[in-house]
Amino acid sequence: MSVNATIIDNPLLQGAGLPDFVNIKPEHVVPAFNQLLAELEQELTKLEADVQPSWSGLVEPLEKITERLNWSWGVVNHLMGVKNSPQLREAFETVQPQVVQFSNKLSQSQPIYNAFKALGASKAWDSFDSAQRRIVAAAIRDAELSGVGLQGEARDRFNAIQMELAELSTKFSNNVLDATKAFSLTLTKKEEVDGLPPSLLSLAAQAARDAGAENATPENGPWRITLDFPSYYPFMQYSARRDLREVLYKAYISRAAAGELDNNPIIERILTLRQELAELLGYKTYAEVSLASKMAPHVEAVEKLLEELRGASYDAAVKELEELKAFAASKGVAEANDLKHWDIAYWAERQREEKFAFTAEELRPYFPLPQVLDGLFGLVKRLFGVTVTPADGQAPVWHEDVRYFQIADETGNAIAYFYLDPYSRPAEKRGGAWMDICINRGKVAENGVSKTRLPVAYLVCNQTPPVDGKPSLMTFAEVETLFHEFGHGLHHMLTKVDYTSAAGINNVEWDAVELPSQFMENWCYDRATLFGMARHYATGEPLPEHYYQKLLAAKNYMSGSATLRQVHFSLLDIELHHRYRPGGDETPKQVRDRIATTTTVIPPLPEDAFLCAFAHIFAGGYAAGYYSYKWAEVLSADAFAAFEEVGLEDEQAVKAIGKRYRDTVLALGGSKHPMEVFKSFRGREPSTEALLRHNGLIAA
Repeated sequence: MSVNATIIDNPLLQGAGLPDFVNIKPEHVVPAFNQLLAELEQELTKLEADVQPSWSGLVEPLEKITERLNWSWGVVNHLMGVKNSPQLREAFETVQPQVVQFSNKLSQSQPIYNAFKALGASKAWDSFDSAQRRIVAAAIRDAELSGVGLQGEARDRFNAIQMELAELSTKFSNNVLDATKAFSLTLTKKEEVDGLPPSLLSLAAQAARDAGAENATPENGPWRITLDFPSYYPFMQYSARRDLREVLYKAYISRAAAGELDNNPIIERILTLRQELAELLGYKTYAEVSLASKMAPHVEAVEKLLEELRGASYDAAVKELEELKAFAASKGVAEANDLKHWDIAYWAERQREEKFAFTAEELRPYFPLPQVLDGLFGLVKRLFGVTVTPADGQAPVWHEDVRYFQIADETGNAIAYFYLDPYSRPAEKRGGAWMDICINRGKVAENGVSKTRLPVAYLVCNQTPPVDGKPSLMTFAEVETLFHEFGHGLHHMLTKVDYTSAAGINNVEWDAVELPSQFMENWCYDRATLFGMARHYATGEPLPEHYYQKLLAAKNYMSGSATLRQVHFSLLDIELHHRYRPGGDETPKQVRDRIATTTTVIPPLPEDAFLCAFAHIFAGGYAAGYYSYKWAEVLSADAFAAFEEVGLEDEQAVKAIGKRYRDTVLALGGSKHPMEVFKSFRGREPSTEALLRHNGLIAA
């Protein structure tokens, strides 16, 4: 059987171009990866044997190996997110360990590492541009953080720690999941559900039926309330029963903190292993390991930013609490002067309703998807001079609702493409929204001629599908989400870098990658942009002015408390990974209580075990990196301020700034350090002023 026949039979081995989604089946996964990994192992062995410390003798052949792996593995990962099935999941779980093993082998390859070191010290270095230098530097750094420099026992210990940490993080998140499922509150009397909205009553009756009460109805109960967020949070916001809110709150904050599901010993073990890992790699703390590959230069810089945000938000949060107490008092309730943790969400929701007098549901008819897309595409034409047009039918799709679009430059030439998969499909598609890479920009040789391979992005959302002949009607939050993901998409698609490893979002530091996405969200509040898309789907009537004013007014409601909460999490995360020492004078819980004295306005209860459910840092990728959310938000707010300073209604000025933003932030990708990229756009380093102003924490 010739190689070609195998490739034709297995679309996952195509290795380049648009994936043939129509013909890819779960049964292709295992044979494709058995063959692919065997071939890549051979290529890696061959490269290691005759590697040359030059661009063409090292970087290009290595990129060919990683590109082939990333193309096939990327398609499988994408389908896991948008077209999941038991068959696909089983195939994925079969090949995943082999893929991880091969990736480890690649990152710990001594001959390749030595060649990169030699390349960095060679004469050729002087002729490299900044993208090439960053690619080489990142390869050296990533290999070192993967333990390439360790020998013998130290390397064995490093790999053992990595394996144990992976198992502990899985156990941590399983414990949170099981503890969340273990608690429920079954309500049987009408007065126990006083205040709850119809949507929650339906959900609670459904939960009761699932638990065996087959006659449960939204009207008559029984109603089952759980610690699952879509059940827990609306209950805290709407339940008029203070005693039941207290029961639920205390159950929520003590999840996974006792008995068989106790995460406390796992937290201790994870922090111990991370500290040992850091020392093996020659760092003082795990926070230093985390920051080695981020934009923030050191822990002090992170703490300085967080302290600035803390200083600005603390007094605002104190004031918000006082206003909340006064509001509760005006309603004649006894507990107004002594609001507890379980009262905050409830009274905040009552105050919001009274202050702004609108609900998210009222706005939906003004945001049908086709119009929102027109508004979004109009905005990117206005800012960046690019034209988006439908290209449906030009690419195979994984579902009939998926759209395909082309982006063209000012001369009408295509420069990028993207898929849009907008609607929720709970049976096969995971929740949330994301941008992912389908094809990277890069230079490729065809018949001896070098040409540019155009980038292609996946944009995935989970909004309400069209119902009863109406288009998909979006909440304002869903509009913001679409703009956010499109910002990531522009970063990938408008890159001008031709080295794949630094094109678009590749090689962009973790704490800077949210700049273009958060930047786009700001435009949802821009008058011209909003009125360019907000029209009633049935009557064509524009959004009434009073709704626009309410949207603007509600934007910063309780923003002091929200900012302070993020600062609390971020400082706690850094403290645990930088100064805390397992087995020392303090427990992780005591560290949290100490941090809380300056970052909360109502101190945590003695039984509060928040850390036992802080999956971001113990089971996700955010260890000593939770601050990234705020770090990138400073950048995006300051970038948007460049447009505000010239006046958002000044077409010509906005166009000029838009061109500069496109030529720097969007075009340079990972070819320069994010601080250099930012300075080339803004002419200076970022300042927190714009973020504080946008959040209403300092006067405009």
